[in-house]
Amino acid sequence: MKTITKTDIKPIFTKDMIEKRLEEMAETLNREYKDKEVYVICVLKGAVLFAMDLIKKLDFPLKLEFIRLSSYGSDKISSGKVNAVDISLPDLNGKDVIVLEDIIDTGHTAQFLSSFLNHNFKVASYKFISLLDKKCRREIDIDPDMYGFEIDDKFLVGYGLDLDGLFRNLPYVGYVED
Repeated sequence: MKTITKTDIKPIFTKDMIEKRLEEMAETLNREYKDKEVYVICVLKGAVLFAMDLIKKLDFPLKLEFIRLSSYGSDKISSGKVNAVDISLPDLNGKDVIVLEDIIDTGHTAQFLSSFLNHNFKVASYKFISLLDKKCRREIDIDPDMYGFEIDDKFLVGYGLDLDGLFRNLPYVGYVED
C-alpha cells in the first residue's frame, strides 16, 4: 500500500468553512440550552478538535466528559463493530446531554452510544451532534440531531479524523483518493 502524505489529501471543508458552520451550530444550541446546565460528551479521539472549537462558542454552563469508542481498523472502512475503549461517565440521570462525534458513517457507533445512554441513564434530554454525516453509508436507521456537513462516500482525514493515527492535526477536512 502506498504511503499517504499531506499532498495526497484533497481539502473538502476548509478551516473557514468549518468555523462558519460551528458558529451556526452554536447559535442554535445557545438558543436551545439557554439557562440550562449541560453535559457535553466528546467521543475520542476523532471529535476532540470539533468539540473544543464548538464548546468555546457555547454560552451556557457545561460539564465536559470524554469517552473513547472505536469502529475503524487500518483498512479505511468502518468495521461495524464498536469497541468501547473507555466509556466511564458520571451520573447523567435527569441531565441534559449533548454527544459530539466526528462522523456518522454506518450508524453503528451512534446506535451503540444511544443504547448505552438509554440503558444506563434517564436523561432529561439527549442530542447527538456530528461534524460530518455520511448518509450514503448508513446501515442503521439513525440520524444525528444536528450535523455540520453531509459528505459523500470518501475517506476523510483532518480536523480530528485520522488515517492510522495520522493527519488529525490538519486544520481542514480532506479526502484521500483511492
